[in-house]
Amino acid sequence: MAHRNFLFTSESVSEGHPDKVCDQISDAVLDAFLENDIKMGIADDSLINTRLGCETLTTTNKIVIAGEGRGQSPLFEKRGGVTIVNREMISEIARGVVKDIGYDQDGFSWYGADVEVLLHGQSPDIAMGVDAKKKKGKEEEGAGDQGMMFGFACTESEVYEKGSFMPAPIYFAHKILKVLADKRHSKALPDLQPDSKSQVTVRYVDGKPVGCTKVVVSTQHNAANRNKKKYSPGMVKDMIESAVQSALPKGWMPDRPSDFLVNPTGNFVVGGPDGDCGLTGRKIIVDTYGGYAPHGGGAFSGKDPTKVDRSAAYAARYLAKNVVAAGVAERCTIQVAYAIGVADPMSVLVDTHGTGKVDEKKLEKILPQLFRLTPTNIRRSLKLNRPIYRRTAAYGHFGRKPDKDGGFSWERTDLADAIKRAF
Repeated sequence: MAHRNFLFTSESVSEGHPDKVCDQISDAVLDAFLENDIKMGIADDSLINTRLGCETLTTTNKIVIAGEGRGQSPLFEKRGGVTIVNREMISEIARGVVKDIGYDQDGFSWYGADVEVLLHGQSPDIAMGVDAKKKKGKEEEGAGDQGMMFGFACTESEVYEKGSFMPAPIYFAHKILKVLADKRHSKALPDLQPDSKSQVTVRYVDGKPVGCTKVVVSTQHNAANRNKKKYSPGMVKDMIESAVQSALPKGWMPDRPSDFLVNPTGNFVVGGPDGDCGLTGRKIIVDTYGGYAPHGGGAFSGKDPTKVDRSAAYAARYLAKNVVAAGVAERCTIQVAYAIGVADPMSVLVDTHGTGKVDEKKLEKILPQLFRLTPTNIRRSLKLNRPIYRRTAAYGHFGRKPDKDGGFSWERTDLADAIKRAF
């Protein structure tokens, strides 16, 4: 973002978007595996038994769950030397997610959809590279895959919600849909259905966000209201306008009616997986920074925390956020890269985009000393062995408040003081 005066657009999708349905199912399966480990007494903040790469596909009344993993009975069992997954339990997890989202339609319902489970045991070749090995007297897991991951934080949303450290466009795109979802679940807007998308264009003046020039919302709805009057796009716009406005700062709503677009293609009655096929991992920009910062390309959902696509992206966000929270930069991007089976990252890059008050090369040296970027330390320090993942799979993995049970632990700023002291 070298320009000082510019427009930037980000989009978000709701929990009922077909791809997000898939992300939530995949992460709910992961949570079930991790919770089962805890119940079996074989998991804590230092140990992890679960390995999972779970992918989900949804279409008209069909859910397909595939991938590879390792787990304990009753989710995984060995029969005749072959690892068998408990298909009934996995199917019920998927149905529970769809029910919670609110799908009970002819073309896609929590009870009527056919669920096919194709999970199987993890490849021994992958397990050999990832499982912990002794290194200098300590056990270290290898990275679950090669790749590069990015973390980002900035101060521009702090005036609107302290502690978010997110770009304004994606922050408000998420917030609009979360407000609409809350009103749908509470029956304040009972004619809304689960599938929706938002898009927010923010004007920047002298590098600071000052308002929205365009807001787009596409939301699924009932065919007719309680009076049996068929919905038009104008009626849907009137129904949601105050809710959308409440999600934005005062004065940010576009002045011209033509700059607030609702269901621009017309009615949106058929939606969700019945209207469009969904897949795990297709909304990686929605999950992160809305295109405002780089992305390494790896998706998060359905992946256990030994897989650095997920855990190292969380760690990079954690470090970038703490750099900004420490006051040593207004913006920070961190890149880390890994090789499969190797614990330590191949490289670490810190970029403060000209806003830094300290030497970036010194940050690159100090940050890995304050927080080791091995998969084992990331997993243990951020307590990623817990069943905390389904909640991440809608409305963004970043910019959220840390939960008391350890969810969104990468959003803590408890390293900021140590960074200050280092300089």
